[in-house]
Amino acid sequence: MSHDEAIILNAVVAPGHDGAAELVVSLRHPNGGLETVSLDAELGFHLMKSCGVSSAADLPGKPWRRILEGL
Repeated sequence: MSHDEAIILNAVVAPGHDGAAELVVSLRHPNGGLETVSLDAELGFHLMKSCGVSSAADLPGKPWRRILEGL
């Protein structure tokens, strides 16, 4: 893992504005900036699979760039 990439700090399943489940991911960028991103269920499962985890609770510490794998 590189020090020049965003890292997942936290990920939780939450209701979206339309009532469907979303994965809400908190990120820390290399410059110290924080960001929160909401992913629909399909993209959330893709991120978990790309990171090799079966639970959102296992995402912290993983690199955010993994979301790009396989897209």
